[in-house]
Amino acid sequence: MQTRNKVLDDVAQLMSNAMGVAQGAKSEAETAMKSLVDRWLADRNFVTRDEFEAVRAMAQKAREENEALKARVAALEAAGSAVES
Repeated sequence: MQTRNKVLDDVAQLMSNAMGVAQGAKSEAETAMKSLVDRWLADRNFVTRDEFEAVRAMAQKAREENEALKARVAALEAAGSAVES
């Protein structure tokens, strides 16, 4: 028959409680650190990846339209100089 030692049971219970408290403290520390980093990033006016990609797509479209307009102006100038000759 196995006997139970009250002191060992109490120590085991104390250690279990300490682990629970440590995990709770870890969770709170992670939350606080994430909040701090989010606030720091917001203060630096960084853009999100989605915002960056949207502006990048708009710039690409504007470049393509600009090239198309350059080609159109060149064609009109060529047609105009052919008429003048």
